[in-house]
Amino acid sequence: MDAMFHIEFSAIAAVAASVLAASPLSLSDRDAAFHVSDPATHENLAIYLVRGESAGGPTPLTLQEAMEQGAVQVHETGDVNELTIENVGDQEVFIQAGDIVKGGQQDRVLSASLILPPDSGQMPIAAFCVEQGRWSQRGEEEVGMFASSDAALPSREAKLALRAPAAAAADPDDIEVSAQRNVQAFGGVYDRQGKVWESVSKIQKDLSDNLAESVVSEASPSSLQLALENETLDLEVDSYVAALEADGVADDDIIGFVVAVNGKLVSADIYPSNGLFRKMWKKNLRASATEALTHADVDAEAAPDAEAARAFIETGADGDEQTETIAGVTLKTRVSDSAYAFDVARADGGWVHRNVLAK
Repeated sequence: MDAMFHIEFSAIAAVAASVLAASPLSLSDRDAAFHVSDPATHENLAIYLVRGESAGGPTPLTLQEAMEQGAVQVHETGDVNELTIENVGDQEVFIQAGDIVKGGQQDRVLSASLILPPDSGQMPIAAFCVEQGRWSQRGEEEVGMFASSDAALPSREAKLALRAPAAAAADPDDIEVSAQRNVQAFGGVYDRQGKVWESVSKIQKDLSDNLAESVVSEASPSSLQLALENETLDLEVDSYVAALEADGVADDDIIGFVVAVNGKLVSADIYPSNGLFRKMWKKNLRASATEALTHADVDAEAAPDAEAARAFIETGADGDEQTETIAGVTLKTRVSDSAYAFDVARADGGWVHRNVLAK
């Protein structure tokens, strides 16, 4: 059994037992104990599993599952940075910031984590292009809709471009704020889009250099999604998955994970239940492996211990906080000197997802 360390998140308010029974456990609104395992490593990637009480009740579909079942439709709007999404099924759907949707007039990455209710009707959702230049049908794909979401953004820097709150400005009018789009301006939505494109180009270049083979697709050279489908890259990622995937499905108290690349803690994702963690695990692990491969040319240091990973999860808990409401969920963004922490909760306080990104 891995050595495990105790993590305590202080209670802010009591939550009634009836609410807890009906919705995901709250990370910040109850006393809760979590444990972080010693790292499991492969090459330059270290994974720390987060263990704790798993919420009961039904587990939402993931976006990937829902699109495969035809339960969720993602449509073009004519706006690069806004799509519409509709749940036509009878189950909730979890969408995670960083989910890539393939097709349409350009592949996109979704920038907000949320729960999409059954029979939601069409709702706007913020998106950024991860395929620069194309604005037309690709092959036989539908131009007005997106077909799949089997990959996630494999870059801490790109995720920060999507989600990091705006820096303070001398003139408040200089800051563009749109709660619906979740694009508190990093200089504005266009600056954010530019940073995403820069990150995509860097991912493609670093992967091509480290694999000694171009991952760029002739079908669309700027497409991150098509680069992630490269066969050589796929085989390399498979080696990471083969080494680490089984650890994540070994026990039913695993609800999250922390990632270190080359000995540096870079991100963490925690869920209310083991069921949702398991559904997201392989997609998340493949994105983490891809991120590790983009940095395979850097000398790796020893992975930090579990105590450091525990502290990383708590990073930002006492930092400056911004709160906004997006599509029926509450997003709290906390900023510390070294990281950003993003907590998403339902309207009733039920916790949905925590993501931590190192600065």
